[in-house]
Amino acid sequence: MLNSDDLRFFCTVASQPTLAATARVLHVTPPSVTQRLQAIEEKVGLRLLDRSGRRVTLTGEGQLLATRAALILAEMDALAETLGDRKNDMVGCLRILAPLGFGNAYVAPLAARFQAEHSLLSVELELSDQPNLGTGDGWDIVVHIGELPDSSLQRHVLAKNRRMLCATPAYLERHGTPLVVADLRHHRCLMLRENAEDLSLWRLRAPGNRHYDAVRINPALSSNDGRVIKQWALDGYGIMQRSAWDIAHELRRGTLVQVLPDHCGPEADIVALMGARHSRRSARTERFLALLKQEIGPMPWAAHGVV
Repeated sequence: MLNSDDLRFFCTVASQPTLAATARVLHVTPPSVTQRLQAIEEKVGLRLLDRSGRRVTLTGEGQLLATRAALILAEMDALAETLGDRKNDMVGCLRILAPLGFGNAYVAPLAARFQAEHSLLSVELELSDQPNLGTGDGWDIVVHIGELPDSSLQRHVLAKNRRMLCATPAYLERHGTPLVVADLRHHRCLMLRENAEDLSLWRLRAPGNRHYDAVRINPALSSNDGRVIKQWALDGYGIMQRSAWDIAHELRRGTLVQVLPDHCGPEADIVALMGARHSRRSARTERFLALLKQEIGPMPWAAHGVV
């Protein structure tokens, strides 16, 4: 018979694109994931996963188990919380998914503080710049920045955020300063690959314009890690497009300067997402959402003079 640990494990498998990704999330080896999955299939006497390709594909029975398991686990968590509320305690596990850079800088400290204030609560934080959002099942809160694919996720804006172009003064002295959007085609551009967005198409809008001017850059350097892109820019290798929250300090110090400062890119609000199953959200989720709004809403990076 399956137990709650089996159900939580299988929900994690169902939420990840590959078994290797599941292993990374659980901090175990891929063979151990395979062995545990096989043990669960032996328990139920059914094949739950199609292993013919590299990506995880659930069989009909696997999809049924994942759907029902999510409901069962939600009910178990709700029961534990209801019992905990009788003692005015925060219990259960708060599961958070957040972008790597922003999660490190702002979400992780809040998660640790929240758990310290509620000692009976556990917190699980996953950081990824290529999240598998799906319907949000398995996560209590997903912190997201940028364009959002079509989904049924509930959206709560935490803070306004905009992307801007910047480079070092030394780079602009060597290569010249772009005066119009089209000039970017002739510059060394640094591209970040994240969230499955088409980030080689830079869209910028001049003051008073309703429509964006778009330019297709041919990136000299690209990476899936924002820290690498930022360091390349600081080392003078080219022009990058980054969020205000990440470069406010450097802009204030002058180690980076804005390029085409009168132009603005599409908004990339910082939002909290929750799945439809959280329409009746737990107290721990509501309180952490309130903490995010309280601490991130004032945009602490705005203290550096950039919003």
